Amino acid sequence: MSGGGEGAGRPVEVAVRRAGTALVLALRGELDLETLDPLRAALAAARRDDAPRVVLDLSQVTFCDSSTVNELLRADVDLGPGRLWIAAPSPFVARLFGLVGLPMVLAVRDSVEEALAGSDDRA
Repeated sequence: MSGGGEGAGRPVEVAVRRAGTALVLALRGELDLETLDPLRAALAAARRDDAPRVVLDLSQVTFCDSSTVNELLRADVDLGPGRLWIAAPSPFVARLFGLVGLPMVLAVRDSVEEALAGSDDRA
């Protein structure tokens, strides 16, 4: 999947794969209000999936803003308790998440492997 908008030169891509019973969504690109559609579509598909854990690999996301944070919070509620895990945020993304306190609300891990193996405690 890919999308665009204002940053159409750098469309957001989402690669979906299975890791055991989990669904891993690997994102690449810059996420903002104009480029969230591929993420929204992938999360909507994940809501319909029976995977007990949905892991968002953000290692290749070079930029995101408050609209992304809001989308992740909404997805956590929509997916249900304990299903959404955030993995490997890039340095920019990790800094933003730290500033807004997202790791206190969502399960954020340093790697996809940690998110796949992690317990349901918040960081």
